[in-house]
Amino acid sequence: METSLIEQAGSRLATLGRVLLGLYFIVPGVSKIVGFAQTSAYMADHHVPFVPVLLVLTIVLQVGGGLSLAANYRTRLVAFLLAGLTLIISLFMHNFWSYPDGLERAHETQNFVKNLAIMAGLLLLVAPQNRSPG
Repeated sequence: METSLIEQAGSRLATLGRVLLGLYFIVPGVSKIVGFAQTSAYMADHHVPFVPVLLVLTIVLQVGGGLSLAANYRTRLVAFLLAGLTLIISLFMHNFWSYPDGLERAHETQNFVKNLAIMAGLLLLVAPQNRSPG
């Protein structure tokens, strides 16, 4: 009986985790739609190539991938794609090494490291699940 309760709690926590990770991508994806021109300018300021194409691709991956994670549909594939997207976004948009010491550099460093943690969570969804007692 106890194992069943633990498994149910684990399943619910896994669902909650996927939904929260999904929201992490859905919300900024929708904000990119609403603020398409501003996001395009921001990307151009960060020297992102092919801004219109990559912005649309980012929106599709963020909104579609976030919904897919939340719905537990093609989770491994989507988590892998979103981990790659997060890495690319981090390298272009949170390039803390390009800033002088100060608050802005600290802010971008924090965003970069936060994105590494998001990537870690996504990669855990990609990896085969270890069912050993823990």
